[in-house]
Amino acid sequence: MENIKPTEAKDRIILALDVDSIEEVIRYVELLKDYVGFFKVGLPLFISCGFEAIDVIKKHGGKVYFDGKFQDIPNTIAQASINLLKQGVDFFSISSTGGSKMLTNTVETCKNYARKNGLNEPVILATTLLSSFGQKTLTEELGVDMNISNYVLKLSKIAKESGVSGVIAPDTDAMKIKKEFGDDFIVVCPAVRPTWAIVNDQIRIVSPSEAIKSGADYIIIGRPITHAQDPIVAAKLIIAEIDDALKDKEV
Repeated sequence: MENIKPTEAKDRIILALDVDSIEEVIRYVELLKDYVGFFKVGLPLFISCGFEAIDVIKKHGGKVYFDGKFQDIPNTIAQASINLLKQGVDFFSISSTGGSKMLTNTVETCKNYARKNGLNEPVILATTLLSSFGQKTLTEELGVDMNISNYVLKLSKIAKESGVSGVIAPDTDAMKIKKEFGDDFIVVCPAVRPTWAIVNDQIRIVSPSEAIKSGADYIIIGRPITHAQDPIVAAKLIIAEIDDALKDKEV
């Protein structure tokens, strides 16, 4: 497998491209490719622009994290995932709630395809619980009678045993996930907001410093950079915050 552990502070940033035009994609990639590690293509952008969004990011020198959170019967997800490999996607997500059979089948199918076609082994991440969910949603609406943190750990265990490269999980669980499943198991932390940014629509949010100190390998951040008056300055502030957090961890 290609080394997927980040080496520099900027490599840890996955920038969410919450836009709906190719022109905006090009603008942000050209502007920020030297200040972030990956560009996240989510469903709104993909529905609007399709694979062209991925092609443009790659063409302009960026790496792609496709956040589709796939969940369906095993064969359907495996075939959809192969199509992402064909497009040169670097990271992509499937849902841990799809179950171990779906996860395992996708991992094995993608590995076989990559091996036969001379591609890097795919980096597949499993989503755990959406950052917009709180304990009340989990218990009262989904009927899951578990503490939210224990539920995330349970889903992470299913993901690990199914062979995925890592999980998307909140910072509050990153340290426990690392301790339970090892440092090589990647943790990507969503809903990251620096203290100077607006919270918007997410419940369980965290600062870049808190996420890194908790054990996150990567952080997903969007509007605090893309909606900033100067996106480069915003990205540099976050890089500096990550650097300081890494130094504090070493101490």
